[in-house]
Amino acid sequence: MTQARGTTDEQGEATQRVVLVTGASGAGRTTAITALEDLGYEPIDNLPLSLVPRLLFGPPILRPVALGVDVRNRDFSASNLIELIDRLTRDPTLALEVLYLDCQPDELVRRYRETRRRHPLSPTTEPAEGVALEIDVLAPIRARADVLIDSTGMSPHELKAEIGRWFALGTAPGLVVSLNSFSYKRGVPRGLDLMFDCRLLDNPHWVPELRALDGRAEAVAAHVMADPRFAEFCKRLEALLLFVLPEHLREGKSHLAIGFGCTGGQHRSVVVTEHMAALLSAAGWKVVKRHRELERKAGGESVGSGA
Repeated sequence: MTQARGTTDEQGEATQRVVLVTGASGAGRTTAITALEDLGYEPIDNLPLSLVPRLLFGPPILRPVALGVDVRNRDFSASNLIELIDRLTRDPTLALEVLYLDCQPDELVRRYRETRRRHPLSPTTEPAEGVALEIDVLAPIRARADVLIDSTGMSPHELKAEIGRWFALGTAPGLVVSLNSFSYKRGVPRGLDLMFDCRLLDNPHWVPELRALDGRAEAVAAHVMADPRFAEFCKRLEALLLFVLPEHLREGKSHLAIGFGCTGGQHRSVVVTEHMAALLSAAGWKVVKRHRELERKAGGESVGSGA
């Protein structure tokens, strides 16, 4: 079997740390790759996707790799990149982390207009068209990110500092815990390691004044937390996760995806995700929060009823 080569883990097996950097054009991908290079990574930008396995499974690379990928790659497509991520994730000799640079559409359009650059997907038209198209194309990749950084309002210096916080070398990569709320009606997110059903809790959807809100609103959170089962449910979840997370870290995992589902993905699962994120962060774990249905709603897609 072909294996990647690089550093060595606790069991003496060859491992290669790889940070795959992607995201919306103009969101700071080049700045992120430069920051990773300054941290000691080997930067490789815009390599055709078909050549990435040849690179990683070829001659030894003596440093961690920062691999830049975007829509300008010669054979880029969302499906090709997802297949590549899946292949690299399955290989035990690789420690892959997907970094997605995000930014609000209005800010991306402003950056393009200020710099007078052409968007790669709309070279002859307004940047707004390319920005909208690219966000749609990259949506499946964004959902697979281990680390998502929104650069809206960030200066290059602030973005570099944030990259350093997540990817500084000299210590083990650590374990990034991704907490995801979702709707069972829309299917379980791909790539979850653990999944918990929040539908046992009282549903704010049936309270008219709460229906249009989501689980980040104080009134919705108070309603869900008032359920007598909420405290015990989260207490047991916290105990379980604080037991298993160190074991996953000890096994060499760099990312653990945990899902919290409810009917519509707007109320109960969001409240539990936010609550558990606060508890795990307070315990010292790196936590990334994702609310799949709320992100879809923000993007203009209806999330339906029965949250």
